[in-house]
Amino acid sequence: MMARSYRWPQPLKDQPQRFWFGGDYNPDQWPEEVWDEDIRLMQQAKVNVVSLGIFSWSNIQPSEFRWNFGWLDRIIDKLGRAGIAVDLANATASPPLWLTNKHPEILWRDERGDIVWPGARQHWRPTSPIMRHYALELSRAMAEHYKDNPYVVAWHVSNEYGCHNLYDYSDDAQEAFRAWCKRKYGTIEHVNDAWGTNFWSQRMTDFDQIILPRFIGEGNFTNPGKLLDFKRFSSDALKDFYIAERDALAQITPDIPLTTNFMVSAFGVDIDYDDWSSEVDFLSNDHYFTPGDAMLDEMAYSASLCDGFARKHPWWLMENSTAAVNWRPINYRKQPGQLERDAMVHVAMGADAVCYFQWRQSKAGAEKYHSAMVSHAGEHSQNFKDVCKLGSDLQTLADAGVLGTTLQRARVAVLFDRQSQFASEHTATPTQQVRHAYEPVQWFRALLDLGVTADMVPPTLEWEEYEAVVVPSMMMIDQAMADRLRAYAEAGGKVLVTYASGIVDEHDHVWLGGYPGAIRDLVGVRIEEFAPMGNDFDGTPESLQLSNGAVAHDWADVITSVEPDTQVLATYVDKPWTGMDGVPALTVHEFGQGKAAYIGCRLGREGLVRSLPAVCEALGFELPELADTGSDGQLAIATDGGTQRSSNVADNRLLITKRVAKDGKSFTFVFNRVFEPVSVATDGHVVISNNCEIQGSNLELAPNGFAVIAQ
Repeated sequence: MMARSYRWPQPLKDQPQRFWFGGDYNPDQWPEEVWDEDIRLMQQAKVNVVSLGIFSWSNIQPSEFRWNFGWLDRIIDKLGRAGIAVDLANATASPPLWLTNKHPEILWRDERGDIVWPGARQHWRPTSPIMRHYALELSRAMAEHYKDNPYVVAWHVSNEYGCHNLYDYSDDAQEAFRAWCKRKYGTIEHVNDAWGTNFWSQRMTDFDQIILPRFIGEGNFTNPGKLLDFKRFSSDALKDFYIAERDALAQITPDIPLTTNFMVSAFGVDIDYDDWSSEVDFLSNDHYFTPGDAMLDEMAYSASLCDGFARKHPWWLMENSTAAVNWRPINYRKQPGQLERDAMVHVAMGADAVCYFQWRQSKAGAEKYHSAMVSHAGEHSQNFKDVCKLGSDLQTLADAGVLGTTLQRARVAVLFDRQSQFASEHTATPTQQVRHAYEPVQWFRALLDLGVTADMVPPTLEWEEYEAVVVPSMMMIDQAMADRLRAYAEAGGKVLVTYASGIVDEHDHVWLGGYPGAIRDLVGVRIEEFAPMGNDFDGTPESLQLSNGAVAHDWADVITSVEPDTQVLATYVDKPWTGMDGVPALTVHEFGQGKAAYIGCRLGREGLVRSLPAVCEALGFELPELADTGSDGQLAIATDGGTQRSSNVADNRLLITKRVAKDGKSFTFVFNRVFEPVSVATDGHVVISNNCEIQGSNLELAPNGFAVIAQ
């Protein structure tokens, strides 16, 4: 299937192109006398778009044969006349009670077969023909009713697919899974081969014998090949439902671009969004901050991954929070200055829209303690002042020319592979403490600590254009990917491969002959077994010391041999009787015109920071010199439109990205990563800043401070 052409929502008639700014708006949860007040405040905050109708099915269609568009017509007209565009949802995210009462068979079931009853949201099964019938009926009715409405600039298809109903174990899902397997494999013998069903007498003779990976008893292990394909199928089942809704809307309103909001974060990518990204007209994402010292870095990591999924097209931050969320055990607030800083991190990584959940904080319901653009305290609050400043600053950035610029490609690509995450999630692996998703974010943060801002990249992207590529715990590497890595290194590329990479193929079958079988010749080492570490039993090893002073934990590879041209940079230091003393831990191997490093253990952020300078030197990858962080240390920002840093000097207390226009004009985004002031020298023009004192060409970035510099 061909990827859809990129299309960005266009402004209302006679309005200039701006950053889209606004949030989810739920006017049906408020008396109509509040609506005019909302619009007044939206105009004050320079809001120019709202998402409407996301959870409004029961108010749009109160019963099967009764429709109520009146209230929605009135609010869309009020908004449009005030210059506020509408990102209109087709309202299918949560079916109304009249539908589930009439057709309880649309409710999804958990792995034990228990019904998931209405009472929250997304209580529908993606494979239900009945649910699809009603969802498409609603979608067509919405499209017909609003096809000529000048204020609707985009379709918001459903909402956060799979947030609650990703894995359904119903009979509908089982029939759909059987059909999916038949399309994928053709014959039941090919399924048997892919799933390794000779193990535990699981061989099948007919597609009717395929059952879902339902509950099989505590302590038992599901067939890993079946579980892998079930996760792939589940992503595809939701995608097929989305495509059906999308096409129903697009057939009637072909000129309105469509999106659905992804949920990309460092620890929450449950759907194969790289696969989904070709099915949207523009990419949008919901992101909620991680509290603590990882907050800024994780946000930049997730936003960079969105930039990768979007293929460096502008993308839309559809949801984030002004302050606290409501769904964590402890819902921490944001500190002063973080509301705007957080928004600008996404803009720095390529977002041309910043929106929130939600506009007005609910007074009732399960999300009443979730922050909003207008909080319970109302307009006379610091929160709303910050919202207004952000709206004004986004307009300033648009006027300066930031809108439509592209995030400059970094020197390093860090790969994120959802297929490897699927494989690493099985309950029978060398250690349950290691998952693919854990490693990329540690590399992203460690590289920042070394003055390098990396790009987060899906493996399907053309990462061969980067100077170096990191393969972080990519357990699943098929032949095609292995060949790409070899060709990249042969042509002079620099590859950094970690533990738990290249172990299995696309069917979760182990590459034989020693690990990492898929790319053993590339990295120049041979591993015979793994040495997991932990503290669940007294006397078990919790960590391993490296000869370079770093400490490994959770996983180490027992490297038993290295190629003659492989350079050993560090070994383990342990008691002789453990079998790990002197075993290689960090190596670099020449391959063609390039080189491949192997990091044979989990080092975490601190261990990577300690180890990577020597690894990069052996690879021939030049790390920037870190600026003096003493009282007289100051980073100079280059203004020649070329590199981000002057004289290859970096300050690891800063996050720096650059967006570049087609005419060569550029904008450097500088963020303070630490909780102390950081001084920056620049001769560029400061377009906007926050928590930043400007003294001539010197910028003093306070904690949570940032600046955008035109060059």
